Amino acid sequence: MANGSRQAAWEFFGTELKRRREDAGLTQADLGMRVFVSGGYIGQFEQAIRKPQLDVAQRIDGALQTDGIFERLWRKLIKDQPYREYFAHAAELERLATEICEYAPAVVPGLLQTREYARAVFLGNNPLATEEYLEELIKGRMDRTRLLKDGARPRYWAVLHEAVLRIAIGGPTVMARQLDHLAALMRERTAVLQVLPFAAGAHPEMGKMMKLMEFEDTPPTVYTEAVLSGNLLDEPTLVSRTRSSYDLLRAVASSPETSLTLIESAAEDYRRCAGTT
Repeated sequence: MANGSRQAAWEFFGTELKRRREDAGLTQADLGMRVFVSGGYIGQFEQAIRKPQLDVAQRIDGALQTDGIFERLWRKLIKDQPYREYFAHAAELERLATEICEYAPAVVPGLLQTREYARAVFLGNNPLATEEYLEELIKGRMDRTRLLKDGARPRYWAVLHEAVLRIAIGGPTVMARQLDHLAALMRERTAVLQVLPFAAGAHPEMGKMMKLMEFEDTPPTVYTEAVLSGNLLDEPTLVSRTRSSYDLLRAVASSPETSLTLIESAAEDYRRCAGTT
């Protein structure tokens, strides 16, 4: 399903939600109370600004006695997403965010990946994948990277563990180009990057990727990911705790200037290994 068609489908979801809610004689706040979200969130669902998670769609069906229609719509729309179900909501929110902060313990974040690096990551995850399937995955990843090329792009900050620089995904040539790309993003002031060196030792959120997203007029969210699963959190206490952890990560990481030197030095090392200096 094309992006325009998918958005139109979510708008239908929102219109139908509003119609059913009003037929039941409920305000947005009334329905929000019954499904454990704010009335403002219900309004954003109705305007297709944000998409409910599955459990919320199921509770809406229960509150409005709609015989599972919103769950079925949700499953159909998520099935047509270009991303895995557990990441689909986070990908949608990326496009709406005014600020994105990430911590990457082992792999370059998707928004910063080159095509060759993304291909190596996907192939490492599924060495028996067909070229057609790989191309589909790569296209989805590259579509996401265009977000940082947009004039209205979000403020972007990432802390990369030094392991990200040292794990030779795709081989030395691919890594050299990937790190050159990171350096270019920093020099163009498209992204602020910091490297958390091995020497830093123990640090907050060890081994756990995180993505914090801020929005113009809606609460911030945190996305974390594990094996074939992801969590999108917007509970204020959890978001605040994650923000504190991220601030500590930034405090113990190298400065952006030192990090740029580390990234460019690692790229040069890979070029020497590839014999392309």
